[in-house]
Amino acid sequence: MVQPRTLPRTGAVFLDPRGDDRSLRVTWHQESQLVVLSLWRDNVCAGTFRLSADEVPDLIALLRRGLDEAYDAARERVARVERPSEVG
Repeated sequence: MVQPRTLPRTGAVFLDPRGDDRSLRVTWHQESQLVVLSLWRDNVCAGTFRLSADEVPDLIALLRRGLDEAYDAARERVARVERPSEVG
């Protein structure tokens, strides 16, 4: 008899803006100290990547740096628009 798989209690689904039922699922597997990133399309898993718990801080730091850079660039664009150029 096949045992039903228990779903992780911690996870999230991120929808791809391109549509076509693309998504990224992120699940935390506490029992094995893994985060599993899986790519889905039309409710079919196309691939997975297992990230050990001790590597998660590095991923978070990378995402944070990218987000900080994106915010800084956006603030600079807004400042240029709001501050008319002083041409003599």
